[in-house]
Amino acid sequence: MKIRLIATGILIVGLAAAYFAYPVFGMPGFLSRLDLPYRLGLDLQGGIHLVYRADLSNVSDDQQADALEGLRDVIERRVNFFGVSEPQVRTQRTLGEDHISVKLAGVFDAEGAIALIGETPFLEFHVERNDVSTSTITENPLALYTPSELNGQYLRNARMDFDEFGKPYVYLVFNDEGAAIFERLTEENIGKTIAIYLDGLPISIPTVQQKISGGTAQITGQFAPEEARLLAQRLNSGALRAPIELIAQERVEASHGTESLEKSFFAGLIGFGFIMIFMLAWYRLPGLVAIVALLLYVALSLAIFKLIPVTFTTAGIAGFILSLGMAVDANILIFERMKEELKKGKSLSRSIEEGFFRAWSAIRDSNISSILTALILWYFGTDAVKGFALTLGIGIVVSMLSAIVITRTFLRAIHSRKHTGEGKIPFLYQMGI
Repeated sequence: MKIRLIATGILIVGLAAAYFAYPVFGMPGFLSRLDLPYRLGLDLQGGIHLVYRADLSNVSDDQQADALEGLRDVIERRVNFFGVSEPQVRTQRTLGEDHISVKLAGVFDAEGAIALIGETPFLEFHVERNDVSTSTITENPLALYTPSELNGQYLRNARMDFDEFGKPYVYLVFNDEGAAIFERLTEENIGKTIAIYLDGLPISIPTVQQKISGGTAQITGQFAPEEARLLAQRLNSGALRAPIELIAQERVEASHGTESLEKSFFAGLIGFGFIMIFMLAWYRLPGLVAIVALLLYVALSLAIFKLIPVTFTTAGIAGFILSLGMAVDANILIFERMKEELKKGKSLSRSIEEGFFRAWSAIRDSNISSILTALILWYFGTDAVKGFALTLGIGIVVSMLSAIVITRTFLRAIHSRKHTGEGKIPFLYQMGI
């Protein structure tokens, strides 16, 4: 009875996941917040793809990596301001040149995007104003600040460092002219804040503790290392003045994306249909159990893709379909081991347990090697390869759950029902033996 309740619970969870994963149904009442759309990539949704070349010739070798990451961060901030949801901005080195790839799904105003992205990052230091009312500051806190003469052209570089207690901070170095300006600003604003703006938006608002001479300064606070590193990159992007040049642009029409999505969906249905026919013809009732487990696997995987969320591309869909085939492979290994145990004359319950036990090592090793391959592809691959690797990796993990937990539970539940005398058809015949 207990195993049947567990199997029923799995079915209920699977149906709930299927309802959530279905792209048309709306979630009722308070669950409407979970009514999330699938995120489609550039090749499915349409949009524009821009490639920029970064000129780092005036940047020292030890700063080029940070400069390129700083530019990438600035571009990502700009396209977010443009209203693009989850843009794909990547840095890459091709034929000795540093490139920045920008993919904007759902955006077709190429000229507007190029105009927004193409400007060199501009860094400014703002000081507090004395001629604003309290009500104005309350409505708009940034109205408290006004630009000073100090800007990015006077900043040599910024880097993250650690103090004697291991706490990260950002270390600034100004040129001679910038050092004189910064010394005067800090002297005039002791106890006040100086806001650092990048592209017109504040990225840090430190408080001046004392007059700072010598052309160096520290920005301290409750930084995590990654936060301090990001702030240093942003400061450098406005200080190093590394220009970017648009070298390629591509427009992907939404109609082409719809066609790719339909073909991918149709290919998945055809593949799943062949799997169903094979499993039913070769394994009979256990094959039907495997099909139900695979349907639950599809529902759970799609629900996870929605929740993360995963950006679907044509390559990503291919990875998911491939993981479906690997999920079937795990069931085949289990069922073949079960058939071997049954032919030896062992009881049904013993054959089920032995089948899973003997198949587990092969399933574990093959899936771990596939997961490691997916991780390598995701880490070193291009955007298309990353999408393939991500859906493949998630699919493999869920497929192990499907084969080892869901299929096993259902088979135990069926055996429990037959053990009580409720079954009608001999199980050996249902296995295709």
